[in-house]
Amino acid sequence: MSSKFKLALLQLAVGASKVDNLTKAVRLIKEAASNGAKIVALPECFNSPYGTSYFADYAEKIPGPSTDALAEAAKENQIFLVGGSIPEEHNGKLYNTSTIFNPEGKLIAKHRKIHLFDIDVPGKIRFQESEVLSPGSQYTTFDTPFCKVGVAICYDIRFAELGQAYARKGCQLLLYPGAFNMTTGPAHWELLQRGRALDNQLYVATISPARDEQAKYTAWGHSTVVNPWGDVISTTEHEETIVYSDIDLEYLKQVREMVPISKQRREDLYQLQIKEPNS
Repeated sequence: MSSKFKLALLQLAVGASKVDNLTKAVRLIKEAASNGAKIVALPECFNSPYGTSYFADYAEKIPGPSTDALAEAAKENQIFLVGGSIPEEHNGKLYNTSTIFNPEGKLIAKHRKIHLFDIDVPGKIRFQESEVLSPGSQYTTFDTPFCKVGVAICYDIRFAELGQAYARKGCQLLLYPGAFNMTTGPAHWELLQRGRALDNQLYVATISPARDEQAKYTAWGHSTVVNPWGDVISTTEHEETIVYSDIDLEYLKQVREMVPISKQRREDLYQLQIKEPNS
């Protein structure tokens, strides 16, 4: 098992045409793989404009056209592919769902956004995903030859307990496809990533769409990778691009040895209770 591998985050410019979005995603996946990436991740709502008015029109069942394209791209490029998220229709409900594929093109995991983005910042932004979407109800991890990876979506990153649960499950890398906006992005995007990485002594990566100033919902961009020490090691601005980062699991081990918080918790005073679905 290698202690190092290359991660690629695709900060995709998402438009109104689902076909064009898929075509561009497949092209950038191939570019990332050709540059040595072993895990490639897309942004939240990579096949659809982000917004409650769009989810129903762009929603698909899984498998469907978007996930079929991802499966083929993962297989063709021999990579682990985290398909950002798409609006999913399942049993009459809509979800914000990430799909994960292995290098054989097999769907190996699926994450439905657990925490719905319902906020109201007076004079700035009001957004209510719960008007349209239903929440997911399970953790999502997948194994690679390098490490175990946890996947969650955007607003999920605000909940420290979820990151802690993933760390307790053995994850060394957390991927958060997300689309923070022009209010919460500059205030909290990087801060939350550094907090989750530092709390759990692991790598955290966030994958945003590129910014579209004409969109109803304007994404902050700034896709980023943070290391277990809490340092930003790779990032970008708001244009369409690929962010590469070398993930060093030996360094992660060193951080955990230098500051051994996992051995110093006072579980006689407090404990994290992790519930599995239907438990």
